[in-house]
Amino acid sequence: MFGNKTLERLGRMLDDAIAGTFQEGDYDETKLSRLESRWKQYLAASALSGENLRREKENVKSLVSDISHQTKTPMTNLKMYTALLEENLRAEMHMESREESMEMLQEILRQTEKMEFLIQSLTKISRLETNIVEVRPAFQEISVLLAEAEAGIRQRAANKEIRIRNIYTGNGSACYDLKWTKEALENILDNAVKYSPCGSEILMSVTEYEMYVAVSVKDRGRGIREEDVPKIFGRFYRAEDVQQEEGVGIGLYLAREILKKENGYIKVKSAEGEGAEFILYLPRNK
Repeated sequence: MFGNKTLERLGRMLDDAIAGTFQEGDYDETKLSRLESRWKQYLAASALSGENLRREKENVKSLVSDISHQTKTPMTNLKMYTALLEENLRAEMHMESREESMEMLQEILRQTEKMEFLIQSLTKISRLETNIVEVRPAFQEISVLLAEAEAGIRQRAANKEIRIRNIYTGNGSACYDLKWTKEALENILDNAVKYSPCGSEILMSVTEYEMYVAVSVKDRGRGIREEDVPKIFGRFYRAEDVQQEEGVGIGLYLAREILKKENGYIKVKSAEGEGAEFILYLPRNK
């Protein structure tokens, strides 16, 4: 049906496309059959789409780097000058005016920290979603992950007199990226601290299955309404009953994305008024 020359040209076009060297101008339209012309147009469009995608990724990478770099200095300066202002206020003003000014100063500091957290979270999400930063799982002990995540949240828990109790005493291992999985587990622990009553307890435990190691974080907080459970891992989602609490709705989304990238997943068990249990499933093999 097709001559050898036609088949050769079609094959050469496909080889060039696979190698990423396809150029529409390399093929003379007047010497091609109808099928070859359509094949050329398709490959040219595919090559253009791939190039556009590459450029878009580079633009996002550049934007994320710019955001991270450009906000670092003003954030540092804002914190520094706030600290200096606090010292001056403590030393110079009368008690009544000083207390009012100190309240405003603390609010400035609180909002600055919130903005810094938001920018850092958005930067992490952008890097993950565009594969600018790769999650590199490695086979390592699970106790290391639990210890580092607990250490990262200990002070926030102490501020509410919340005890974090890790009952895992085994030496099991899983395949995970320590830096990013620690970030995911800290986000879960942070939520547990945030929505638990003062003086309560958060329980950390591990169950080892054939294919996964399951890390559980169980709190005694307000729990999650049934209708909110399918939505809580969405980006920027916050349930109606927690709108007044601190947070921007990024932590759970980021935790889920991190686990997906290392072939794990996350589940939640909860009922309103009965606390919540988040379970992170980490693969035992690459």
